[in-house]
Amino acid sequence: MNEALEQEQQEEMAGQECEKLREECGVFGIYDPEGSDVAQSIYYGLLALQHRGQESCGIAVSDTRGPKRRVLSHKGMGLVNEVFDKDNLQKLAGGNLGVGHVRYSTAGSSTIENAQPLVLNYIKGVLGLAHNGNLVNTPRLRQELARTGAIFQTTIDSEVIAYHIARERVNTSCVEDAVARAMKKLKGAYSLVIMSPRKLIGVRDPQGFRPLCLGRRGSAWLFASESCALDTVGAEFVRDVEPGEIVTITKEGEVLSDRRLCRPAEKQSRCIFEYIYFSRPDSISDGVSMYKSRLTAGACLAKDSPVEADLVVSIPDSGNSAAMGYSRESGIPYGTALIKNGYVGRTFIKPGQKSRESGVRVKLNVLREAVAGKRIIMIDDSIVRGTTSNRIVTMLREAGAKEVHMRVAAPPFLHPCYFGTDIPSEDQLIAHNRTVEEIRQIIGADSLAFLRVERLPELAEGLPCCDACFTGNYPVAPPAEDIRGEYDR
Repeated sequence: MNEALEQEQQEEMAGQECEKLREECGVFGIYDPEGSDVAQSIYYGLLALQHRGQESCGIAVSDTRGPKRRVLSHKGMGLVNEVFDKDNLQKLAGGNLGVGHVRYSTAGSSTIENAQPLVLNYIKGVLGLAHNGNLVNTPRLRQELARTGAIFQTTIDSEVIAYHIARERVNTSCVEDAVARAMKKLKGAYSLVIMSPRKLIGVRDPQGFRPLCLGRRGSAWLFASESCALDTVGAEFVRDVEPGEIVTITKEGEVLSDRRLCRPAEKQSRCIFEYIYFSRPDSISDGVSMYKSRLTAGACLAKDSPVEADLVVSIPDSGNSAAMGYSRESGIPYGTALIKNGYVGRTFIKPGQKSRESGVRVKLNVLREAVAGKRIIMIDDSIVRGTTSNRIVTMLREAGAKEVHMRVAAPPFLHPCYFGTDIPSEDQLIAHNRTVEEIRQIIGADSLAFLRVERLPELAEGLPCCDACFTGNYPVAPPAEDIRGEYDR
């Protein structure tokens, strides 16, 4: 391929992919003291978490009953079903303890070196770690380690976490104490699943930015970023790991809880975008149904920003639940107007500059019979740059829609995120320094309304949440400079 054309296509890909925000990753772990071949369960758990990361994935397993406790791992670039096949899963067979990871990097390199889980050999044995989140003090921690001789194999903050746990473990009686001591140095978002020679450990940062839950299936105990992954492998949801809690599964099958770093509920800060978009609608986190949260968002939009119309539609799939909520509250029928091509992968070749619209049309097409001659309310979970919204509005008008009113199930994005969401810099956000009317003109809708910031607590049923991407009120002080491009996950 001509180099200039290839670069043009890559730039186009980057621009279109940024229209939907990405969560950095998902984690999964299982320990079955009486069983074997946990790799199969991890594989299916990662498939259920694929929406949380599509760039790379990996599985690491060990057999705690063997004399050497050797760790086997396999990682690769791509989707779970691209990286793993029958043969390499068979090579991981026999382990009764394991962790898995799916990754999406917000910035910087997306390479095999940065794929997880990380596996470290140190004086106490082997440590396997999978991390969801993003630290804000990585540069300082990394420099401290480098000054004492640490040699880094990746550019990810997860390796910094693993190094600190390993170093603390040398001077502590158990791995849980090492984790607790390392946590005191970490600032930012981290949900961890850690595999030690004889234990499986789940950790959630004191703010509770990212979800993590505990499940059980027979003699096996499991950790997962979302409860939908437990459902997929036939496990029973037991409870969420609390913000600041360290939960340990022992070789005897005991569940031990260390809450020394837990903080009062009013000082916690879950990511509000888990409720708006990231988590699958069939997941439940901290007692809140993601499906119900999105129905609530749609109902709030209908109450606060009503408009006369004939049909409520969504941009599939992320806007579906909010559109249903809007329809129920408003009494306007809900229908299908956009058909999604389910066979388009994440890496299909994007068109060049002269045919940008085709990039959207390959993924979505309008059902003309549903929209012709009608006033349409189009619901989406968010607007980032606005280019895709403009193209879909144009497509609906070309299909015969009389009016197109857009309602957005999130407030306008105004600020970057440092805790695991790939919100671009402020100058790339369509809402930055623009009024709602100016945005409406850019996307070409007849009317436009966003979810009010004041409505956000209703989505999380009153749980304290981080809404800094909308308000600029960061629960943890952000770094003095944007470090997302330098230390990425």
